[in-house]
Amino acid sequence: MQELKTEPTPAEIRDQKPYEAWGLSQREYEYISQKLIGRLPNYTETGLFAVMWSEHCSYKDSKPILRKFWNDGSRVIQGPGEGAGVLDIGDDQAVVFKAESHNHPSFVEPFEGAATGVGGIIRDIFSMGAKPIASLDSLRFGELDKPKNRYLLTECVAGIAAYGNCIGIPTVGGEIGFDAVYDGNPLVNVMCVGLMDQADLKRGRATGTGNSIIYVGAKTGRDGIHGATFASNEFSDEKATDRSAVQVGDPFMEKLLTDACLEIIHDHSEILMGIQDMGAAGLVSSSAEMASKAKSGVTMNLDLVPQREPGMSAYEIMLSESQERMLLCVKKGEEQTVLDIFARYDLDAVVVGHVTADRQYRLYQHGKLVTDVPVTSLVDDVVEREQPKKKPARLENVQPAQTPVVQQPAETLKNLLAQPTIASKQAVFKQYDSQVQANTAVTPGSDAAVVRVRHTKKALAMTTDCNARYIYLDPYVGGQIAVSEAARNIVASGGIPIGITDCLNFGSPSDPESYWELDQSVQGIAQACERFDTPVISGNVSMYNETDGRSIYPTPMIGMVGLIEDVAQITTQSFKTAGEAVYLVGDTGNDFAGSELQKLRGQMTPIGQLNFNLDAEAANQRLVQQAIRQDLLQSAHDLSEGGLGVALAEALFEYQLGFTGQTELTNSQLFSETQSRFIVSVQPKDQTEFEALAGKQAVLLGRTTDQDAVQLVTADGQLTARSSELKATFGGALGCLMK
Repeated sequence: MQELKTEPTPAEIRDQKPYEAWGLSQREYEYISQKLIGRLPNYTETGLFAVMWSEHCSYKDSKPILRKFWNDGSRVIQGPGEGAGVLDIGDDQAVVFKAESHNHPSFVEPFEGAATGVGGIIRDIFSMGAKPIASLDSLRFGELDKPKNRYLLTECVAGIAAYGNCIGIPTVGGEIGFDAVYDGNPLVNVMCVGLMDQADLKRGRATGTGNSIIYVGAKTGRDGIHGATFASNEFSDEKATDRSAVQVGDPFMEKLLTDACLEIIHDHSEILMGIQDMGAAGLVSSSAEMASKAKSGVTMNLDLVPQREPGMSAYEIMLSESQERMLLCVKKGEEQTVLDIFARYDLDAVVVGHVTADRQYRLYQHGKLVTDVPVTSLVDDVVEREQPKKKPARLENVQPAQTPVVQQPAETLKNLLAQPTIASKQAVFKQYDSQVQANTAVTPGSDAAVVRVRHTKKALAMTTDCNARYIYLDPYVGGQIAVSEAARNIVASGGIPIGITDCLNFGSPSDPESYWELDQSVQGIAQACERFDTPVISGNVSMYNETDGRSIYPTPMIGMVGLIEDVAQITTQSFKTAGEAVYLVGDTGNDFAGSELQKLRGQMTPIGQLNFNLDAEAANQRLVQQAIRQDLLQSAHDLSEGGLGVALAEALFEYQLGFTGQTELTNSQLFSETQSRFIVSVQPKDQTEFEALAGKQAVLLGRTTDQDAVQLVTADGQLTARSSELKATFGGALGCLMK
């Protein structure tokens, strides 16, 4: 039998201060010991406070800012504060979704880090009572000329694919961006979407004195200990990265866990009082948060916790982030029903404790009381810190970006299509099973993925979006743009945007400039969300995305879901046949700040002023929505990175079409990234009706052809290319770079 290590005494902890390495400050330690519990905490208690008071679990630095989000809205059933957010989609059904980051683990162990990110977000969805129906991702890596970045991309994608494919949840969409600022700190954000009957809604509450706390799922090991603390620290080339903080996932066990939990929720709802995922900070966060939300206490016997390693201390058992585990609160006397169901799925299920009325958090091990603190001290009494904010000097006296001279638009287009951020992501998404469950109507590669809602005419559109180069230039306007682009993707697919989740990836909150960027981004996101009636219903904050003091670009990823009320309205970005009239919706200016053309021309750090008008955005989205409802559009595609030239080319590829047309735009403006624009195509018979609807909001560009040629006369030149060559460049670039 493995001998238990001798733990420092409370006095030794006070004097040696191991808690500082766990992210707890001396001031916080003194506040806990002197004000909250009135004594020196022991080793286990100190560890519990360290993880529960980490930024990753408590949001102590970001909460003052997060309160500025707009969380209301006509469809909200459950907003932030539970495993995931829930929105009404009619017919007594609801959509459930959330996004999570797994950035630090994915840098240290990219395959397992990305895989367990998928596993964790799936548990958040089914803990609400929903069947997970789709997942998406949003990834950022350094440039692919470095072997380390190619390795990280390959392994992260393999981890996402392995977990999603094995558990049988389709990975239907996402986005990937590349920039040197992510060299030492890639971003791996994962979003999951679920579907449920509103009557099945469950929450993470430990209610009812005497009711049982049941641990279910995988056994607890030593993996992931202090994972939450690990996520609340920046990286350094000097310090060794902590591999033990990264968990290992088992998608086959998670499939059994999903099915068993959903069976209890659907068939035995009356005895299940609460359910929560053991995510960040493992058993301590799930149990303490469930008690806090129910204003109750909890007592647990750690000897009963299923363990896969010998001699685990209370500290290790409570802080482990072993995967595929859930905590249930079950009505007293009904425990056997739950235990029998899990036994049928060959999963551990053990009564480890019970709910108390005194709001104390008590843990026993080997017959000794090893923790006895108020629940509120762990969860609710965290000292929030509104950090100092400072506008970065780079944002003072910003001038408009220079308009690049483009003499050979075809060559520029080809080079842009080969940029890894723009190029086809087929090399990545061909690894994902996007059609398991047989409900996927639009697979990866269009503006938004679309998943049908069985036994109805409805479908759900979903997307992930963020252009971090814009956020770097103007966090407030960039935040508005991130929401607006996500909404354009939903609208172009035939949907009505109904809500968002987010992953706020930023640098250290103790850096006043980084904290200011977070504050401005949140305010910009909030304003756009209110405008589009897309409340923020869930999300995640990932701070400390820095290596050796160098921060990533502020990257607030937006995950948006839209409702398509009739599958007949599903629209994709591709032109369908020769002879369609192609229109540009929205005005085009000289907007090159942060653009892919600016980067292509050697300006690696974005510069210049962003122009954006939320009124124009809303008006153009309304036009496209109305045109789809009136069955006037063959296709719709939003304009983003690379501007009109790139969007036009992308719309030609699927059906191998050509294009001929004329525009008053200049060569340069073909690649301007002016916001709020779409290209749409219309059958000749519908042109008159569309033009009457659009008025001055849309201008005819030309027509699709069955020729292998793109010909577009501009105000100062002509773009002439073979569409097959453009397609080959677009389709093959990322695969070549990955090799």
